[in-house]
Amino acid sequence: MIVRIASGISGFDELTSSEDNLALKLGGFPENSATLIYGPPEVGKSTFCYQFTYQGLTQDESCLYLTTDHGIQDIYDTMKGIGLNLDDYLENEMLYVVDAVSSDMEVEESDIYQRSSVHNPTDMLVKVSRVARSISQKSPRLRSVVDSVTTILESNNEMLIVRVLKTYILRIKEAGGTVIITYIEGSADSRTETLIKSMVDNIIKLDGEKIIIEAMKGMGRKEDAYRTTDEGIVILHDEQ
Repeated sequence: MIVRIASGISGFDELTSSEDNLALKLGGFPENSATLIYGPPEVGKSTFCYQFTYQGLTQDESCLYLTTDHGIQDIYDTMKGIGLNLDDYLENEMLYVVDAVSSDMEVEESDIYQRSSVHNPTDMLVKVSRVARSISQKSPRLRSVVDSVTTILESNNEMLIVRVLKTYILRIKEAGGTVIITYIEGSADSRTETLIKSMVDNIIKLDGEKIIIEAMKGMGRKEDAYRTTDEGIVILHDEQ
């Protein structure tokens, strides 16, 4: 049986459910899997990650967020703007952030907040691995996000990042985690893009109008329309 976890994206769990298989009835993401969310810029990839993260927090699942595009204050403000308030989860040390964007002056480092740099992928991996081990000692389940791998690829040797990403996925899965990784389509060499797709379990494309599930454990290809609203991404199949 494929165990699935709720996504937090309105309509997504229904899109990924199956009437033919009771194990998939509830839909969502296969637990302990890695998912690539890719597509052009500005189509909702980060918003998807915010909703996925917040859903986990509301289910008492610790979350590890590696950010390379938006600083922690931007993430906090954007999530609050769509009704996802992080205050209680930060206070209760459920959200862990490795921030490769913010300057040294913005936020002090702590058990739940570590700074790194997109120019130092080894440091990022060390900190992510350390946090994942720490979370796994307290909880059998966690969620993890890399938003986005594009920025890391642009700042380093692509083959090095492929190896680092493979190790990252392994570390998170060993800790019982379910992973989402975002990537801007066409921003890396086609061979690199193929390698990244080969190391994940699920592949989802957002193009600004449609969400296309190209691959997912236990189900075939599916697609539907979506839009980004004031409350986040909404799948529109109920309106068709």
